[in-house]
Amino acid sequence: MSKKTTKELQAELKDSAHKIWLAGLGALSAAEDEGGKLFKNLVERGQEIEKRGKKHADKARDTVSGVVTVAESYWETFEKKLDEKVTATIHRLGVPTKDEIDGLTKKVEDLTAAVDKLRQAGSKADARTRAAAKKTTEA
Repeated sequence: MSKKTTKELQAELKDSAHKIWLAGLGALSAAEDEGGKLFKNLVERGQEIEKRGKKHADKARDTVSGVVTVAESYWETFEKKLDEKVTATIHRLGVPTKDEIDGLTKKVEDLTAAVDKLRQAGSKADARTRAAAKKTTEA
């Protein structure tokens, strides 16, 4: 093998360095081209995921809405049953209802008014009787 001269080695090194430089430029160019494509691809994938997420969120919202409706219905039924049971228990114990108490209160008020009228009429009659008795004793 022949020994390479310094100039030949320098030329080969220069040529290798130039090739490395060109490879770097090519890699940069490819990265720019592929980077744009990669970004576009990522955006498209993100949109697909967002659509699926919205679809799942809508489905979950509908499910929750249905559950809430059913729960409200059960709660109303529970309240009615509880009211019926409490009312039945109160009647069994002999506790009067509000309507019964209101009716009795009205009757007591009417009786009180009638008694007051009788007292007033009795007072006037008593006064007349006393006046008549006084006149009789004076005469």
